[in-house]
Amino acid sequence: MTPALEAVDVTRTYEMEGVEVTALKGVSLVIENGEYAAILGPSGSGKSTLMHLLGALDRPSSGALRVGGRDVAELNDGELAELRNEHIGFVFQSFHLLARTTAVDNVSMPLMYRGIGRAECRRRAVAALETVGLGHRLDHRPNQMSGGEQQRVAIARALVGAPKVVLADEPTGNLDTRTGHEVMRLLEELNREQGVAVILVTHEPEVAVRARRQIHIRDGLIERDEATARPEPAAEGDE
Repeated sequence: MTPALEAVDVTRTYEMEGVEVTALKGVSLVIENGEYAAILGPSGSGKSTLMHLLGALDRPSSGALRVGGRDVAELNDGELAELRNEHIGFVFQSFHLLARTTAVDNVSMPLMYRGIGRAECRRRAVAALETVGLGHRLDHRPNQMSGGEQQRVAIARALVGAPKVVLADEPTGNLDTRTGHEVMRLLEELNREQGVAVILVTHEPEVAVRARRQIHIRDGLIERDEATARPEPAAEGDE
């Protein structure tokens, strides 16, 4: 079966004020369909650069990057955006919701970019919000919701297009401990019940340990890649 994501000897170099800075120095990894992995590393390790590449938000300077078996080097910008829209969902630390837009319209956005009709967009968005327990918040705007509810809207938006992969960048970073546990439990349920591959990008070991695989990155290289003995899921209501 074709892997969800594959990087082969990928590098990424930026030019900053006339100086070349190499953020990734030759990274190879495979993310299989349905996998639950964490990319873990300190600030400046290259983990955010790797996330942007795996999410097809950027292109490598060298090496091969394949998303759903398609080499990003062979795609123009429009084709890459289409592949990203259909294959990958994103969940960010800062939620990235449109402030003056209702929950259901925020979630509908990826489908609208596909040219799907408004009624069908709303139907699917409502279903996605119900999946994350927000069927009662359809017409609320972000400033009318708690941080945890906003992150659930972001997860619904990531899932509405039935992606193969969800990339979650520090998904609990702006949440209190209890709400962070609820969001992690939701991502884990989606991985387990819907078979969506989940990749967490984090600097927090207590978040990374919940994944089945930890990919440690430092100084632009994979330091180690190992299976994780996952703890038992927290009981409902536990801190």
